[in-house]
Amino acid sequence: MLNNLFQKVRPRRLRKNKVIRNLVSETKLFKSKLIQPLFVSDSEQEKKAIDSMPGQYLHSRKTLFQEVHELLTLGINSVALFPNISNCKKDINGTEALRSDNFVCNLVSELKAEFPQLVLITDVALDPYTDSGHDGIIVGDDVDNDETLKSLEIMAANLANAGADIVAPSDMMDGRVGRIRKKLEEENHKDTIILSYSAKYASEFYGPFRDAVGSKQVQGISKDTYQMDKRNLEEAVKEARLDLDEGADILMVKPGMPYLDVIREISSKVDAPVFAYQVSGEYAMLQLGIDKKIFKHNVIPETLISFFRAGSSSVITYYAKWVAENYDNIS
Repeated sequence: MLNNLFQKVRPRRLRKNKVIRNLVSETKLFKSKLIQPLFVSDSEQEKKAIDSMPGQYLHSRKTLFQEVHELLTLGINSVALFPNISNCKKDINGTEALRSDNFVCNLVSELKAEFPQLVLITDVALDPYTDSGHDGIIVGDDVDNDETLKSLEIMAANLANAGADIVAPSDMMDGRVGRIRKKLEEENHKDTIILSYSAKYASEFYGPFRDAVGSKQVQGISKDTYQMDKRNLEEAVKEARLDLDEGADILMVKPGMPYLDVIREISSKVDAPVFAYQVSGEYAMLQLGIDKKIFKHNVIPETLISFFRAGSSSVITYYAKWVAENYDNIS
């Protein structure tokens, strides 16, 4: 019986060569599904290497436009924009974020004018603008949820007015999606997409990102009080459902690789696209391993495919440009 079954069923037949493997593969990696994060400074005159993220840069306005042009030429049509704001513009409440003519809003308007085909995702959180490094307004000994909501809705509306296609609240305040959606509707931005960081975990994998945007947390209140506990899975599903009820269009899980089970759980239980963010610490780990020849570049598509296999619709990854340039040449 076993011998007969073995002769009839040989799974290796479908692994015989690359052409056959491509024909029957269950999961595909398309560059159209990748989003490139970009960092931009309001003060640098040229791009500056980010030491903790080899191969990534803090851009000036000039080099940012050059980079976007290159990405579009390569077929990477979506970028997520993150600012590095001068310390002199920061305060405890992040009030610079509320100005409709601030650096990011002006930059968004200029980018959309120059590259109308670009899908531009803008972060909605106060941490690049606060001198505390927190995502919200501190009142007493806590990051005050409801005071922060007042700022987030103004910030989101300003970015939509500037031309952002997608606003992405990453702060993890309760109720922020509903407040932002209401504000967008009031200002006739009914078509602006909300990409909610629904399951953003309090993680040690964010360190290089905070170097890039200059938002290292000062001593005191922990982000554990508003970002999710890494031990929880069902809570992530709860957050996702709440955000959808409040008006989110797309949900985000962050970080990526350590939370593939969360991606799978949310994508199987809610009726909405789920994105993953392969965050700065994940990138730094992989890139340092590649640079030291611990493993080959093939590890890049292997890790990205894991996100799609888990249920992601798209992935924000620092390797988006690299994939567009190199993936077809990898065995």
